[in-house]
Amino acid sequence: MSQAGLASTNGMPTPTTYVTNAGNAVPVANILNVLGAGGVTTSGAGGTITITSSGGITGSGQTIGAVTVDLITINLGAVATTYTIEAKIAGFNSATPAGCGYNLICVARTTGAAASIVGVQDKYVAEDAALVACDANFVASGNTIIVRALGVVGLTVNWNSSTIQVKV
Repeated sequence: MSQAGLASTNGMPTPTTYVTNAGNAVPVANILNVLGAGGVTTSGAGGTITITSSGGITGSGQTIGAVTVDLITINLGAVATTYTIEAKIAGFNSATPAGCGYNLICVARTTGAAASIVGVQDKYVAEDAALVACDANFVASGNTIIVRALGVVGLTVNWNSSTIQVKV
């Protein structure tokens, strides 16, 4: 008789393979160390692993009607440099209910005193019918780049967003 599908009676099976970015890892004394790098940190105790990324910024806000809200403001600093910035934005109106989402990518440059967006920002848009008048964009203001969302007439939209920045 096949043993497939039978539950183990002695608790959880011991994993035999662990996937890492460098191949398979073998735990020592049943301990597997998970290391972070490049703005990612890890910590854990009691079988729980927490992975945190410090490379991005999050923000949220609310629009009531066709007004804008600044979700994230990124200060570009006092040294001339170039950034690639990606933002993910989600909007939700609970009354209809309806949702919208945007994935934005831009290249931004600073002189150390003034920010500008280089070229045209790229945008992926997904909107329910009730929120087609909503929008989200990057805006250069002073020496910052702002992730800005636009609401829709007659509706309250709750927004959440996160960004990832790469600079040289």
